[in-house]
Amino acid sequence: MKATHTLNEVTATPDIVVLAGGVGAARFLRALHSARPHSDVVAIVNTGDDTVANGLHVSPDIDTVIYTLAAAIDPDRGWGLRDETWTAMQSLARYASVRPDDSRAPNDWFNLGDRDLATHLYRTARLREGASLEQVTGEIARAWNVPYRVVPMSNQPVETRVTLAATSTASDGHRYANGETVSFQEYFVRLRHAVPVASVAFVGADTAAPLGLSELSSTACVVIAPSNPVVSIGPLRALSGIDSTLRQRRESVVAISPIIGGAALKGPADRMLRELGHESSALGVARMYAPICGTLVIDSVDAALRPDIEKLGMRCIVTDTIMKSPDVARTLADTVVSAATTPENVAPK
Repeated sequence: MKATHTLNEVTATPDIVVLAGGVGAARFLRALHSARPHSDVVAIVNTGDDTVANGLHVSPDIDTVIYTLAAAIDPDRGWGLRDETWTAMQSLARYASVRPDDSRAPNDWFNLGDRDLATHLYRTARLREGASLEQVTGEIARAWNVPYRVVPMSNQPVETRVTLAATSTASDGHRYANGETVSFQEYFVRLRHAVPVASVAFVGADTAAPLGLSELSSTACVVIAPSNPVVSIGPLRALSGIDSTLRQRRESVVAISPIIGGAALKGPADRMLRELGHESSALGVARMYAPICGTLVIDSVDAALRPDIEKLGMRCIVTDTIMKSPDVARTLADTVVSAATTPENVAPK
């Protein structure tokens, strides 16, 4: 794919803005490029699960979006690079027995592939030089010839923190107490998102300045990608101005439900919704998005939920949302964009 944006180039009125998490959003963006190759698209990406791992600044969702759009993603894992090796991480195991529990010395529970390390080394060095996360993200996207403008949700840090609802022991033997609050990556990677959650907070969101607000308000079409509503889209919505901007243009905002048949295709979204008091269904997603979104796209298996979703004042489109083939993915992308730009064509019946 050929890059269409240069560093710090800002398109005043992009055709489409996508609010994005990781794997599901990345796959939708890839489908969107296939369906609408000439559209000017801005992806505003969650950075709430950014972390410092082994001394390096890692932006998991940004990297997943960039690697996927560059056709370099590992197709089986859905994250990291294809044909990756793990020699550096495997070598860290030698030091596990001597590293103090409270040490920040490199660990081997947050895996970074040998080739992937280059991205994190570059990002970390540029940030230490004083570049903003937006600048560095643009540079990395250009280096991978990404066709879209990829924007972090803020240049200021926002940290997703998870309070655990049970005692749990990580695979490396580290024990966590019931009620303990941990970083998102400790919950997601170290604990393998297998422990129930009592609450989620976005530390720093009340003061962090959002990026992309002008594009969000001026674009013809806003898409909320099929990402976890709590920990992927939630951090974006927690930033000042995001929800108010979406409410003002609600009729041209379309969301894709990441919950299909009551379950998430990948990750803990379904369990998180239940644990935090929401319904794990496309209807539960609709209730969360109804104030900011005029149309919800749901999978065919959930067709029976359409009347209840429409009672919330939303249009509801039923189609295949599992991007199991390029044709299905392109059709989904076309359907979503058409719903946002011509909402009268999909009004509730």
